[in-house]
Amino acid sequence: MGKPLQLVLIDETGDPGFKLDGGSSPIFAIGMVIFSDFLEAEKTSVAIKQLRRDIFHNDHAEFKFSKIRPEFRHRFFEAMAPFDFTVRVLLVEKEKLRSKNLKSNKGSFYNYFVKMLLKHNKGTVANASVKIDGSGDREFKRKFCSYLSGELNAQNRIVEKIKFADSRSDVLIQLADMVVGCVRRCHESENKEEQKMFALLKPKISDIWKFE
Repeated sequence: MGKPLQLVLIDETGDPGFKLDGGSSPIFAIGMVIFSDFLEAEKTSVAIKQLRRDIFHNDHAEFKFSKIRPEFRHRFFEAMAPFDFTVRVLLVEKEKLRSKNLKSNKGSFYNYFVKMLLKHNKGTVANASVKIDGSGDREFKRKFCSYLSGELNAQNRIVEKIKFADSRSDVLIQLADMVVGCVRRCHESENKEEQKMFALLKPKISDIWKFE
């Protein structure tokens, strides 16, 4: 195993359910924030922590797109503008999905789209240290990481290491949450204020893939 050359943070919004008339989200979105410079990632992390203190007046609050006020979302993306990272997001419109396995197996659904996000990266990800929002027991994590490594590194070495992280204690995972939440919301809504927020993020977006 070599030294990672990139840091990649992955998060999702929506759910893997298909009861579209019974509460399941019509769109599942998963995305990644890509840093090619670990020092830049550290600087971004410090800026998020400072903004958290300025907004929430404590060091333990969490930036979560679905739960914070619109004006705080706007301030967040304004604060991120100076930093050098890129964004890729995969949007899944569930009603267009045909695979019976993906519709019936939530684990397969999640695994597949994490793999697709990383695999079809158009040359933007290589030798990366990947952190994914989530939890689970040790055996689940081991199998998941083994699956991803096997699927992704057969031809080119896309990932060097994979680990799960808790968004409550990792502000760069919170960045991934905010980014994916913003892209999904602005895909679903034409609200002018939300489009202004999206405009702040847009220069960092290298791809929005609408999976069909």
